[in-house]
Amino acid sequence: MPQLGLGTWPMDDAEVFDAVMTAFTLGYRLVDTAAQYGNEVGVGRAIAATDVPREDAFVTTKLRGSEHGYERTLSGFEESRRRLALDYVDLYLIHWPIPSQDLFVESWKAFIHLRDEGLVRSIGVSNFTEAQIERLVTETGEWPSVNQVELHPRFSQPDLRAFHQTHGIATEAWRPLGKGGDLADPVIARLAAAHERTAAQVVLRWHVQLGNVTVPKSTRQERMQENIDVFEFTLSDEDMAAIAELDDGRRLGGDPDTEVQL
Repeated sequence: MPQLGLGTWPMDDAEVFDAVMTAFTLGYRLVDTAAQYGNEVGVGRAIAATDVPREDAFVTTKLRGSEHGYERTLSGFEESRRRLALDYVDLYLIHWPIPSQDLFVESWKAFIHLRDEGLVRSIGVSNFTEAQIERLVTETGEWPSVNQVELHPRFSQPDLRAFHQTHGIATEAWRPLGKGGDLADPVIARLAAAHERTAAQVVLRWHVQLGNVTVPKSTRQERMQENIDVFEFTLSDEDMAAIAELDDGRRLGGDPDTEVQL
């Protein structure tokens, strides 16, 4: 799984086709979509149109909340696969746990079946807490390979990242740059000036050095190029510590214990 890829929310099919084609030209190989995004058709068309061999492209999609439950998960996956027009998906995630439905374990059992059938190469979750992951494992014996969660300098989730590391789960960050104004923070601005990089590059490099996978969204070629050019410089331990001090526990998205996204 590449450590940096292209996020696609909230692009439509036409926008995402152009974005994926551009990104793959620049060297991206990971594209992140979801049934809920409504752009799987465009992603699939771009994968088919690019010169990149299928085995070199890493495609992630996600199960929508209205398709939780064993049988509904299987049919929901088939709908995603039909829209993507792919023989298999590289990574399939439960998009939100939605504990009020209490069906995410049944969906996880269906995920295991899809992986064992070879329709999905790897299975994981998104927006899950430690307790929700532990319940999956208690009831099925299977750990997710990835947990994609909100993660940025002001909400860096160190305890959850440590839990992931202990259990061999990759941490993937959505909203990796936080809110737009976060990039203007004096600490980030100072580090950007010191390294002669942009503020976004400093934050994405912080993710890379933490070991996070991240999928910043962009439709602009120059921004995509900027986002992927973060492997040629290094933040010092002092730099990393300064960014860690920015964490104020401010979540920008939904709470996994209460969020309902169908």
